Amino acid sequence: MKRQNIELVKVLYKSMYRIRRIEEEIIRIYPTDKIKSPVHLSIGQEAISVGICEALNLNDVVFGSYRGHALYLAKGGNPRKMISELYGKASGCAKGKAGSMHLLDVDKGVMGTSAIVGTTIPVSVGYAYSLKYKKSDSVVVSFFGDGAVDEGGFHESLNFAALKGLPVLFICENNLYAIHSHHIKRHHSDNIFERAKTYGMPAERIEDGDIFKIYETAVKCLKKIREGEGPVFLECFTCRWKEHVGPGDDFHLGYRDREEVLLWKERDQLKKLKSALGPVVSHEIESVIEEEIKKAFEFAEVSSFPSREEIYTDVFKD
Repeated sequence: MKRQNIELVKVLYKSMYRIRRIEEEIIRIYPTDKIKSPVHLSIGQEAISVGICEALNLNDVVFGSYRGHALYLAKGGNPRKMISELYGKASGCAKGKAGSMHLLDVDKGVMGTSAIVGTTIPVSVGYAYSLKYKKSDSVVVSFFGDGAVDEGGFHESLNFAALKGLPVLFICENNLYAIHSHHIKRHHSDNIFERAKTYGMPAERIEDGDIFKIYETAVKCLKKIREGEGPVFLECFTCRWKEHVGPGDDFHLGYRDREEVLLWKERDQLKKLKSALGPVVSHEIESVIEEEIKKAFEFAEVSSFPSREEIYTDVFKD
């Protein structure tokens, strides 16, 4: 493998390993009730956020959904602030008042995630409109799930973005389920990315979850956007390994089969990256990340909860 490819693999592995291990620690700690908010885990879906964010510039910004741990960390969000936020501590990225579903780190370009399906899509388009007005060379990336394409704001946003030629990359993380409802049971046809084309923008689909394909496609799409060609839509098939919300499995509910998830686990992109690096290099990376994670959770443990007065800040009032 060429040296530049090895360097890319190292970066991708470091980011993806950090996300996976942090969420595994969340799973371990969640039963203790130290984590004060529901958690929608990204395990199984990390390759999308990692592949896309590695293609971004520092001044690019992202908006996401409630399943946003991977996005927050892949874009450079602070692990200590993220874990503290889950613990409800004042040192969290939202002062302990927002929890797992509302992560943000403006300095890193993480402009916010939301618990309400599809709500960050029009906000991301508005931000992209402001960038074009200012003649900025930054790009907005809007992440959302397949459930969000049923929202009216999704269609209005795509139409407006195409109409105005806005610098926005739409990323549909299609894990096939809106909670427990398969998207084919909600839609007449399996054509989410083709719908985007009807609004007048290029659209592609990546079906196998390959992290290199995601990265390379993102690089290509972002180049078009920066050259002023307007928005681009990318649909990425993926699989969440855990239940919709929480740290457990949910096969007993009967809406999907265990074999469906096992097929995705067999092509786990984290294992693929580790295999490409070999045991020595991957272990070096893992050792650094493990220490970082340990300190992040220790930081959250000793941090203080917000004061009573904090409830009156960051609110709209007369």
